[in-house]
Amino acid sequence: QVQLVESGGGLVQAGGSLRLSCAASGSVFSSNRMGWYRQAPGKQRELVATITSGGGTINYAGFVKGRFTISRDNAKNTAYLQMNSLRPEDTAVYYCTMVDHISLQNYWGQGTQVTVSS
Repeated sequence: QVQLVESGGGLVQAGGSLRLSCAASGSVFSSNRMGWYRQAPGKQRELVATITSGGGTINYAGFVKGRFTISRDNAKNTAYLQMNSLRPEDTAVYYCTMVDHISLQNYWGQGTQVTVSS
């Protein structure tokens, strides 16, 4: 059974930083593409960043603008999202996602709340 467990969310002041973690189990983590999405109240879920299995290809949403960094540690079956220079508009539930390299099924974590105060 595939499980993704996010952690690291919380309340931070504007300009602050947070690092989100996503611990995966139940699949061959090192072969799977990972990603982070977010959903603010009343808005659709949107892509934040993705990273391929070996970390060779990384994509970011335009609003990231060099503030966020996605990474992964395949030895620890964990993906990360380092978020710097946070803004109130970054307030959302952040979700980790994993695409299984064989079935191409997309798995989601339960989400972690990030709140940025002004």
